[in-house]
Amino acid sequence: MEPIRIIGGGLAGCEAAWQAASQGVPVALYEMRPSRTTPAHTTDMLAELVCSNSLKSASPTSAPGILKEEMRLWGSIVMAAADATRVPAGQALAVDRERFAQTMTEAVVGHPLITLHREEVRELPSEGPVVIATGPLTSQAMSEALAEMTGGEFLYFYDAISPIVDGESIDYEVAYFASRYGKGGTDDYLNCPLTEADYDDFYEALVSGETYAPHPFEEALFFEGCLPIEEMASRGRETLRYGPMKPVGLVRDGRTPHAVVQLRREDAPGSAYNLVGFQTKLKWGEQARIFRLIPGLDEAEFLRYGMVHRNTYLNAPAVLGPGLAFRRRPDLFCAGQLTGVEGYLESAATGLVAGLNAARLYDGLPPAVFPPETAFGAILGYLSRAAPKTFQPMNINFGLFPPLSERVRPKKAARAAVAARAEAVAKAFRNSCLTGLRKQSTML
Repeated sequence: MEPIRIIGGGLAGCEAAWQAASQGVPVALYEMRPSRTTPAHTTDMLAELVCSNSLKSASPTSAPGILKEEMRLWGSIVMAAADATRVPAGQALAVDRERFAQTMTEAVVGHPLITLHREEVRELPSEGPVVIATGPLTSQAMSEALAEMTGGEFLYFYDAISPIVDGESIDYEVAYFASRYGKGGTDDYLNCPLTEADYDDFYEALVSGETYAPHPFEEALFFEGCLPIEEMASRGRETLRYGPMKPVGLVRDGRTPHAVVQLRREDAPGSAYNLVGFQTKLKWGEQARIFRLIPGLDEAEFLRYGMVHRNTYLNAPAVLGPGLAFRRRPDLFCAGQLTGVEGYLESAATGLVAGLNAARLYDGLPPAVFPPETAFGAILGYLSRAAPKTFQPMNINFGLFPPLSERVRPKKAARAAVAARAEAVAKAFRNSCLTGLRKQSTML
């Protein structure tokens, strides 16, 4: 048989390739960069992170934490690379952006059963198993091929990226290191404090700043969990103080600032920092002018400005089954943000499932359908069973898990119970799922 073909070398595509190859199945991985790039990518490395460098909460009793633990259970290459390139970020798992992509690229290229092809795939292969993991910036040719196959149009939303500043250009006499409530390391975040007068000046400049506009024929739809900073500010003067600029838990010299802008390391030495929660569609000149009003950033040098890009995704419940195969083509799988999940972690998780199920199909086995009690089953259940007319991108969250058999209080105990149940079910399911595959890889 021909190798499994995986189209797209982002987080989902790399995870899918690793999972299939870990089962002893040959893989041909296709990535169009650098011959053809996208509006958001800047390198030719696999698994390049184009937005934040955070994979969200690492707490084992948070919804993202449960998903992380399940991914580790399945031998996720994304989690292995993230753990190896972690930078301080309190209770979040954040990574050194460049080292992460290098680690992923070296691991995937170095796998003896994965062959990397640097070329654009413009149409759907006629025979599978195939995994489509081309991401929210799928090329026009592939978008048209998928639209023809599914018989429907793509949905979309606009995503925004936070700016990154040179660490040496920050005024450390003003900014101070602290984690909220002291959780994590004491120097995990760098904080720029604002007085009430500072905040008022910043707010007025922000809401009057000039932004890039979408095309006139498109509605400016944003994912609620990743709103541009100026979009949040337009909802009210105090909105930012209860959101990304919340000062609570960041006491300095016995006092709590009126507002705080948090900066998170992009790398371990702290040579670069991103502005946490400051994704933006402001024009670049406006970003420099407005963000330099933040105390400690008055002479900031921007290594990357924030930007906006259009994300497309499938109407998953209308076209995908619970194992991420297309309903019209059981030998064709989808993975990543194209499925309608939101976030690095969720994208990689769908890649893991698609790669596993492509390997199972290659070996003549039915696709694995994860139990709803697991984090995998929770997010996949949403993708396959949500209402198509109101389908929107979704992060992993406790609302997707089935309720516990008995009422547990307080909330902290209930979440711990959900996490314990998920762990037990996930371990049992993995053991049964791998039975019959050609290889119990030591890489898992």
